[in-house]
Amino acid sequence: MTREEAWELLTEYNQDEFHLQHAQTVENTMRYFARELGFEEEEDFWGIVGLLHDLDFEKYPEEHCIKSQEIMKERGIDEKIIHATASHGYAITVDIKPEHEMEKVLYAVDELTGLIGAVVLMRPSKSVQDLTLKSVKKKYKSKNFAAGCSREVIERGADMLGWTLEDLIQRTIDALKTFQA
Repeated sequence: MTREEAWELLTEYNQDEFHLQHAQTVENTMRYFARELGFEEEEDFWGIVGLLHDLDFEKYPEEHCIKSQEIMKERGIDEKIIHATASHGYAITVDIKPEHEMEKVLYAVDELTGLIGAVVLMRPSKSVQDLTLKSVKKKYKSKNFAAGCSREVIERGADMLGWTLEDLIQRTIDALKTFQA
């Protein structure tokens, strides 16, 4: 599957600007981690998984990570993409455990990119470029801030990767700085 084909599929099921922006943020974050973790040859694959991870969320939020599997199977999409995108719903909506390093990264950064994005919006600069770990940690500790971003999932993702929470947050900030203002 090409990036263009993935985008076409995504926009067939998603029109909301927020969802499309989130998909691109996760795509670019996944591409960054593919390069950083030594999976350069799989960068396009990691990016496509990031782009399609919430394929079903806008139209089928109650069947998230379930309906997307059906949609992709009907389209004959590679099982690796189906498994990877569905695995980010592990212990939430599906029992498909993240196995590959890429799936663990997706699981960890999906919620975290949303939380960091909310922190950026609160900053005077509205930019990730001057964002620090300390700023994110302060907002992270406030359970009412970006309450829809599950800290439990973020922490479980860090554990899956064998990273500290601080390391995951800093690496994700670093990723976002490569493609966001």
